Amino acid sequence: MAAASHRSNFLGASAGATGIRHLLERVAPSNATVLIHGESGTGKELVARALHELSDRRGGHFVPINCGAIPKELLESELFGHRKGSFTGATSDRIGRFELAHGGTIFLDEIGDMPLEMQVKLLRVLQERTVEPVGGSKPVPVDVRVVAASHKDLEAEIAAGRFREDLYYRLNVLPMQIPALRERCEDVPELLNFFAGKFAAKGSKSISFAPDFLKLLQSYGWPGNVRELSNLVDRFTALFSGQRLELAMVPPSFLPKGLRELQAQQMGAQAVATMELSPFASNDKALQISESVQPLESVLPAQVPSELDASRNEVEEIIMLAQGLPCLPPEGLSLKEHLADVERALITQALERAGGNVSQTARLLNLQRTTLIVKLDKYELRHNDSAEEGGAQAAA
Repeated sequence: MAAASHRSNFLGASAGATGIRHLLERVAPSNATVLIHGESGTGKELVARALHELSDRRGGHFVPINCGAIPKELLESELFGHRKGSFTGATSDRIGRFELAHGGTIFLDEIGDMPLEMQVKLLRVLQERTVEPVGGSKPVPVDVRVVAASHKDLEAEIAAGRFREDLYYRLNVLPMQIPALRERCEDVPELLNFFAGKFAAKGSKSISFAPDFLKLLQSYGWPGNVRELSNLVDRFTALFSGQRLELAMVPPSFLPKGLRELQAQQMGAQAVATMELSPFASNDKALQISESVQPLESVLPAQVPSELDASRNEVEEIIMLAQGLPCLPPEGLSLKEHLADVERALITQALERAGGNVSQTARLLNLQRTTLIVKLDKYELRHNDSAEEGGAQAAA
């Protein structure tokens, strides 16, 4: 299968993106274990999936598991399975992730968060290529390719006594370093266009970005990398569907802290503060408000154009939106898709406020944690799974 057909797995024309695609071509045909290094949100799972899809194992399963998101007392059962009656609640035999990946690829994400006692057992599996289910007495042979990933410096973790050196060398056969988005800022426009098309409602025009806004986005450091960019485009699509976004249109509360600071530097703090009062005005009105820097009470009456279509009073729309009431467009809309966009946007905001912590996000949204996880999977929203343990900490 040609690597070009998998270009969407790692978008961009930068040297970093091109280098990853070339490396994928070389590494994918091998059965050797791969260790992917990179910051959170850089697209490590996308690269792991591309390795699987470009390999001879693509007919088998690609089975991902986040080693930091599963409680340590359950991780062994998740990886290796268990037998009926092996512990309280084990009412039947259960196949583990390694057996599910037989003939395919298992992706051990955030391997640096795996407890030391589990590292010993994983090392044995990698050496013997057999697993022993919890409560079982007979080893089960498995034919899997192992791809592991971590946002942590594993050599530093070894020095701190938190990661086994022998396991590191067993995993680090073919290393891959994924560049951070700030190291390939020339790829930002292509990524923005890709995600804008991905999140646009069926039959709707995707959002686009004016040169001033695009320049700002390229100068941003993107601490959350491609995952942060994807979530931001998802938010803009829900709030400004089909529009061409200019810098003066987007209130600072809709932007991450770093982008808010850049926006204030470029436009002036007072102009940015005024924008917050009328976040859903049309392009021209947002620009007029930011330039005049007048109170909302003095701006709105002067901004009502006489030529407005009687079927859609824009002032009424602004007031309704400011009160949290959506306006039905003349052509109608898909209620199901609109509600999904709103839900996705609110979950994204809660995730950011909780620093990616799933349990805290669930509390903010008054949801059961399991219900939230289902929704995160539904909307493909990534989170800092490792933040679930001890308060420790993406793509496209």
